[in-house]
Amino acid sequence: MPKYSSSRDLQDGIDVRPQFSRDGAVVDIPRRRMAEQSVDPETAYNVIVDELMLDGHARLNVATFGTTWMEPQAEKLMAEAADKNLVDRDEYPQTAQLEDRCLDIIADFWNAPEPDNPIGCSTIGSSEGCMLAGMALKWRWRDRMKEAGKPTDRPNLVVGANVQVCWHKFCRYWDVEPKEVPIRKGETTMHPEDVAAACDENTIGVIGILGSTFDGAYEDIAGMAKELDRLEIEKGIYVPIHVDAASGGLFAPFVDPELVWDFRLERVQSINASGHKYGLVYPGVGWVLWRNEEARPEDLVFRVDYLGGDHPTMSLNFTKPGSGVVAQYYQFVRLGYDGFKRVHQHSRDIAQMMAQAIGDMEEFELIADASDLPVIAFCFNGANTKSGKPRKDSYAANVQYTLNDVADWMKQGGWAVPAYHFCADREELEIIRIVVRNAFSRDLAEMFLMELGRAVGRCDGTGEDPGRAFRH
Repeated sequence: MPKYSSSRDLQDGIDVRPQFSRDGAVVDIPRRRMAEQSVDPETAYNVIVDELMLDGHARLNVATFGTTWMEPQAEKLMAEAADKNLVDRDEYPQTAQLEDRCLDIIADFWNAPEPDNPIGCSTIGSSEGCMLAGMALKWRWRDRMKEAGKPTDRPNLVVGANVQVCWHKFCRYWDVEPKEVPIRKGETTMHPEDVAAACDENTIGVIGILGSTFDGAYEDIAGMAKELDRLEIEKGIYVPIHVDAASGGLFAPFVDPELVWDFRLERVQSINASGHKYGLVYPGVGWVLWRNEEARPEDLVFRVDYLGGDHPTMSLNFTKPGSGVVAQYYQFVRLGYDGFKRVHQHSRDIAQMMAQAIGDMEEFELIADASDLPVIAFCFNGANTKSGKPRKDSYAANVQYTLNDVADWMKQGGWAVPAYHFCADREELEIIRIVVRNAFSRDLAEMFLMELGRAVGRCDGTGEDPGRAFRH
């Protein structure tokens, strides 16, 4: 029997079922080349739908922070706006107006100094927002150094070892040295004192994270600002903060309004967020705002007139779909502040219920209990130690399987569950992370916990026991 090692080993043509070809005609669709002839639109649609059946179910993907459910009305609006190019503000002035309104709304709950005149833009996602904010930090640092008559050839950016990969991309693409602050053993985020200690006169800025990719934890942005204030007083070194609020920026203002992390801190010069995470929009939209005009250097803004009119633009790409912005405005109008609060609080409640159930299982130990973002992270019981070695006689010290084995069994039940090693400096710690999002109901949570019980039973050889996650 032949073995298929990859999709390239499959037959050259895509098989088309007889029901999908008009009048029984033979349809030849090459797999990796363009066909000579056209096919009926329904035929093309059905062929691709059949292929997409092999994708996992998005709602059962607890690995992603991205939105996987929207109301039909929002989906309809996105489809109707799919052909609108946001950069063409003359042709689509009302879509541009919706972008401006979204910026006003976000600036308001991020406590911008002038929320009615926000300095910012939409982006394709949070990574583009990070790139733009990082460039602004570098440009401002360079201007300060030139004014002081100092060299500008060795800029660095202070980040935690837990930082998202987009910041490593920024440093490589824009020739900036990344200065990684180690994560202390037994901890998951940077300490403010360590942040200030890593800074020098070549530091263009510090990246604080509101909602870590690894475990959903908020970093102490206010604590960082305080230590950087102290650094400036004692050594005369000014270092601004950019808050990477990709996940928390459209979550914390609604469920943690008392948390001070945003433009209420003078040290915070810019913030980015993903609309397609807890902004409740499908992938493809993000946001970045600056404190004021000074924080965003004017020479990073370009003016174009060849689409009609004279419009400023600051982005890494030119063409940008308007559908994500339209959907973001729909969510702001549809839900309002109270609606966002109810949706996000429900996600946190579900996540904390799951965290309690998992924490009560003898096999596991919680790393994150959804106190910040609705994210649960856990390891084998006894694995989370400052030494990096499992506690003596703990479950982790004697276990004969891995968390990857658990994740593989969960996948057999339809769940996409990430198992991975923690960030640099804590790479010995293997964890599983679960992200709870809008439309993840209590019923789904209980189904997940039952599947987790089955997976553990298959791994440890004790037999399937879906109820083990519910015995408290």
